[in-house]
Amino acid sequence: MKETVSDLLQSALAALQSEGTLPADQTFTPQVGNTKDKSHGDYACNIALVAAKAAGCPPRKLAEELVARLPDSSAVEKVEIAGPGFINFFMSTASAFEIVGTILERAEQFGRNEHGKGEKVQVEFVSANPTGPLHVGHGRGAAIGDCLCRLLEANGYDVTREFYYNDAGAQINNLALSVQARVKGLTPEHESWPADGYRGDYIIDVAKSYLAGEKIDADDRHVIGKADPEDLDAIRDFAVAYLRREQDLDLKAFGVHFDVYFLESSLYKDGKVEAAVERLNENGYTYESEGAIWLKTTEFGDDKDRVMRKKDGGYTYFLPDVAYHLDKWQRGFSTVINEQGADHHSTVTRVRAGLQALKADIPQGWPDYVLHQMVMVTRSGQEVKISKRAGSYVTVRDLIDEVGRDATRFFLAARRVDSQLTFDIDLARSQTNENPVYYIQYAHARICSVLRKLADDGVERGRNECVGDLSLLTLDEEKELANQLAKFPELIANSAAQREPHHLTHYLRDLAGQFHTYYNAHKVLVEDSALRDARVSLYLAIRQVIANGLDLLGVSAPEEM
Repeated sequence: MKETVSDLLQSALAALQSEGTLPADQTFTPQVGNTKDKSHGDYACNIALVAAKAAGCPPRKLAEELVARLPDSSAVEKVEIAGPGFINFFMSTASAFEIVGTILERAEQFGRNEHGKGEKVQVEFVSANPTGPLHVGHGRGAAIGDCLCRLLEANGYDVTREFYYNDAGAQINNLALSVQARVKGLTPEHESWPADGYRGDYIIDVAKSYLAGEKIDADDRHVIGKADPEDLDAIRDFAVAYLRREQDLDLKAFGVHFDVYFLESSLYKDGKVEAAVERLNENGYTYESEGAIWLKTTEFGDDKDRVMRKKDGGYTYFLPDVAYHLDKWQRGFSTVINEQGADHHSTVTRVRAGLQALKADIPQGWPDYVLHQMVMVTRSGQEVKISKRAGSYVTVRDLIDEVGRDATRFFLAARRVDSQLTFDIDLARSQTNENPVYYIQYAHARICSVLRKLADDGVERGRNECVGDLSLLTLDEEKELANQLAKFPELIANSAAQREPHHLTHYLRDLAGQFHTYYNAHKVLVEDSALRDARVSLYLAIRQVIANGLDLLGVSAPEEM
């Protein structure tokens, strides 16, 4: 319906341009929005305020001229001018319910579009160090990243999901030393325990597996434990493979998969880090000071230059990131989105500066970043901080075991990425209207229950079958439900464009709330079969949109609860 209103306004604008009221050499694009107060109609537009200066007349006068030139349309019941020149559209009942037939016809495809035209997009998310179980911060990144990928695919993009393993550096050496200490029978309390060692019980599991000579299959490698306490390299390779496998199993339990697993170590092995350094040197953006090599990131907007190679000859963490992103660009990804924790904020400017210094024709401001804030887990009003297995943090597996995959995914994606999130375990486990995922899934299950009751009464109804005279739906609540359903395609487009999956959770909660209110106030299985069929058609459209929305969140749509 919004497109219909926009088309009508475009026709009126064209008429005024042909008459000379508006300049013909300017482009006017009406922005049609949903009204918050239904007394102001279904849709509103401020184009008269925007174009008034070009027309040389007051906005309200221009609004009157536009309304007078709107083509006749059965979709519009009436048009009003409000305030200084807002144009409010009241849609006819018949036009409002056209969306029902569209939804049932398109079924699982409703809400999807081809705006992306198959453009390649890479989304990197989670990218946890292979040094321990995934914590809840990784879980939030997994939920947001995977939902964003699903939204982009729904908008016609060709999406590649990528996981970047930081399998090189000091943290990997600390992991190896920790496992070696456990292999030798030491505990964290022992004076010989590594100063920066990992203390979680999972280190015991890795050590036992290594000593038992177990075989570990982890994506691109197969490692067998040598059971040699002195072979630190063998312990390192085994521990990394073991924890990569564990993380992969956790992600599969979370319903998240990746197309590419990229190893930081491969950047060194393939010479890509050295190649990036050589290119930066050749371009004149490096210099030596205090025994270290620096990159002139200030020439690209950074507040100070950054050390690229330390005094000991090792690279700082952002240099391999620059080499890694050059590799992404060379793989043909014109759009790259990095979903990471807010603690990566400082790397954004540095990586972008390094990429500009390469002079590789990479656009400024590339890649895109989506940075999520921290997660606090609570139970009985108290923060939960410790997982015995991890040692010092709550893991994704802890949450899945406590509340299930659906609730975990929904809750972790339910707020703006740049806001802190409190994960209330008690709320996520509850089967009440206060639990949003339960509330939404229950709406879907209720509609499925109606279908079963119909079948018990001998009335078979296809789930994508629009039956009945929809003009019989005359209640305000019914029209509001139809208008809410009509918002779904635009929501999918905007959520992907704005990189904000949380809008989808809010939309589904609002739709479920409207449905439950309507369900409780008005019977659907009434004696009047024509009215019954019309209401069931509306129900089926609601069911389909809820199912489509939950699928984009990676959450199931149960038929019984």
